Parts: sequence; C-alpha cells; structure tokens
Amino acid sequence: MAAMMTIESGPDNPRREYRAMQAEAFNRIGARYDEAFPHKEGQVAAGEWLIKQLQPGARVLDVGCGTGAPTAQQFAEAGCEVTGIDISPVMLDLARKNVPVGTFFETDVLDLDASLGTFDAVTAFFSLLMLPRPQIERALGRIHAVLAPGGLFSLSMVEIDLDDVPFQFLGAPVRVTGYLRDELREIVEAAGFTVLSENHISYAPATTQAPPEIQLFVNCRRDHR
Repeated sequence: MAAMMTIESGPDNPRREYRAMQAEAFNRIGARYDEAFPHKEGQVAAGEWLIKQLQPGARVLDVGCGTGAPTAQQFAEAGCEVTGIDISPVMLDLARKNVPVGTFFETDVLDLDASLGTFDAVTAFFSLLMLPRPQIERALGRIHAVLAPGGLFSLSMVEIDLDDVPFQFLGAPVRVTGYLRDELREIVEAAGFTVLSENHISYAPATTQAPPEIQLFVNCRRDHR
C-alpha cells in the first residue's frame, strides 16, 4: 500500500497537508512494509492473471507502487514496460533499486493524464484505500482515461465499511477507506469497467502492528467508452 492524495492549488489548502501526512507515513514505514506483508499471495496471483493476457513489451502502470515488490518486479521479469507512481520519495527510491529497469515518478493518481501515455494494463494494489470515497471515484476515472480501450485493470482493497478514518499503520498515522465487496464492484462498474473476476482472501500480516484483514481483488477490463 502506498499513500495517494491530491494536491490542490492554494497555500493553505488542507488537502495539501493531508497528502503530506499520508506521504510522510510511508516515508517512515519504508522497507518495513515488505517485512510486515511478506507474502502477498493474492497480489501475486492478480499479477499473474494480468501477465497471462498481456504481450511481452506491454505497457503496465503500477499505481501506488511502493517498494516495487512484488508487482513492478513481476511485470518487469515478464518483459513488460513498467511505470510506477507513488507520492512517497522513500518508497520510490526503494522501487528504483528493486526494479532498475522500471520507470518511477513521484505522481499522484489524481494527477494522472496523457503525459505518461496510454497503458495496456494498470494495477492499484492497496493504494486507493488511502483516499476518501469521493476521490476513489475520481481516481478510477483517471485510471480509466489512461488505459487503452479494452485494457486490463486489477484493483485490491481491504474489505471494511469505512470512509476516511484515522488509523495507525505500522506505527504511522494515516487515514483509510474501505468497502464491502458488493459496494466495491458497484463503484468499479460505475467507473466504466467490466468485472471479469473477483477473489477474496484472509490475510494475517507478520506483525501485531497491523490487524488481520480480508483482501478483495477485482480484475477488470476497460469498457469501450
């Protein structure tokens, strides 16, 4: 998971402070994230689902790439052209070391535009849950816009009915959002995606600083609209 928040204009805008808080949390967490979540079976399986449908050299965007492990690594090893975005400079430094063939930018998901080009597939594994629900809907729209028609999208969230709630994550203060699985499917479909498959798994982090969770994985195709 890596924090993704928008920066809006204005020196006193509270959203700027909010985003800075989320980014600083992941700067503090750094490599401890992979230590706390060492296996990521569901995330790896979702990556494999995408790779099976992509051609070598396909352009893949990893939204909230974190340390680059395992997703950016997975696509790079499969011969894809990998781009990752995150708002944490510390996470991006780790990603560049872990995936030297990838391209990584300090970019907010809500600032995604045509400047990065069009992608054959996009992943957003546990990154959108750092946004309030209205901004998750905006983020899905940004992702839809940078995907090629018929492009693939794999999303994961934690199943919980919360919207922008304070939370201590690995000792760092963040704010988090979640959905129940039926609600998550509804917002994904409303954003212009066809859900092709869904999966949910029980996951116990390797630390008492993060509670057990139900992870939701939704694999989609961008509608031709």
